[in-house]
Amino acid sequence: MGQNSSQAGRMTAPVLVIVVGGGCRGEIYSQYASIHPQRMKVVAVADPRKFARSKLQKQHKIEEENVFEDWQAVVERDKFADAVLICTPDRLHKEPAVAFAKKGYHVLLEKPMATTAEDCTAIVEACIQSGVMLSVGHVLRYDPVIHKIKELIDAGVIGDVIHIQHLEPVGFYHFAHSFVRGNWRNEAESSFALLAKSCHDIDLIHHWAGGRRCVKVSSFGSVSHFNKENKPAGAADRCLNCSVEKDCPYSACKIYLDSVKKGHTGWPVSVICPNSLPDIESVTEALKTGPYGRCVYECDNDVCSNQVVNMEFEGGVTAAFSMVAFTEEICKRKTTIHGSKGELSYNGHEIHVFNFLTQKSTKHTADYNTPRQFGMSGHGGADYCLIHAFISAVAVSAHSSFFLFF
Repeated sequence: MGQNSSQAGRMTAPVLVIVVGGGCRGEIYSQYASIHPQRMKVVAVADPRKFARSKLQKQHKIEEENVFEDWQAVVERDKFADAVLICTPDRLHKEPAVAFAKKGYHVLLEKPMATTAEDCTAIVEACIQSGVMLSVGHVLRYDPVIHKIKELIDAGVIGDVIHIQHLEPVGFYHFAHSFVRGNWRNEAESSFALLAKSCHDIDLIHHWAGGRRCVKVSSFGSVSHFNKENKPAGAADRCLNCSVEKDCPYSACKIYLDSVKKGHTGWPVSVICPNSLPDIESVTEALKTGPYGRCVYECDNDVCSNQVVNMEFEGGVTAAFSMVAFTEEICKRKTTIHGSKGELSYNGHEIHVFNFLTQKSTKHTADYNTPRQFGMSGHGGADYCLIHAFISAVAVSAHSSFFLFF
């Protein structure tokens, strides 16, 4: 993918894209078209929610005939774009991915690829048979710092990789928002937390381990704290009318209402008002009637709030991963990679390599040239790097015959 920038520069026409799922992820990826209209153009949107599809239609000046409530109506038409961005809920990935691949569209599929191994296999087979590209949204692989870590490993600066220690601090209010009150709170409705949240991290560990096959796994975790047994005395079922809300760090009033009062209408506030722009009135109504106003100790959540995974790869390389909800920082991963000649550490901001021979530490940095709106997505600009790579690859494919799987 190293030639993407020069290839993108030679584009003669924008890549035409369909967005299936106009929520947070679909909107983030589609921003690329607003920043680089000469490279990408959103020509259609499919989403059952009127507000979501109307918002994207307005942002990208999509013709009325290309605005759909159902993605199935899109594939019934003759192919009219180059690629599709599938950003539907986790359990609704397989059907559209297979259908669009068979229609000849290149596919950018939001992670996780699917919630079962069988569905993953079906998606891959459809893309191979149709000769189209499949890119799964493991965006962190495209983060410049993460890419720099892989470069340093491959250059041998720490010798042979022996052990990888990796932490994902989800963030106390992020977990309450997404995995206690939100769409990923219940395994039956979405998937387990390790797949829904930490497939990024498992993918990175496998990446840093050199793609070796994992031969042994042990894992355990639990639903800690967010259950009825920990509900404070006197607490109500909803935060708006709770007498102890002021003493609760997970209060929906603090997370959402106080934020919008300060003028913040982005994530996570934007998520709780699916039918309108967030303001004090709409957020208050959402907290009165919607799932995000519930007491965190009275929800139907069953996904782990902390989990550890130990792995052994071919050749004896080991890894230990921890995911924990109860952290100050939000998704600022921390990694230490122990090698035979040195130790690489990443604190979520910068990389340091300690050389055993010289006993000196060297700081390494990576260049970020990410538009501000992508930097606000929570992935440090990696979303921008992924969509840039995908669009560049699709543009190249228009002038050559090849299949790329990344």
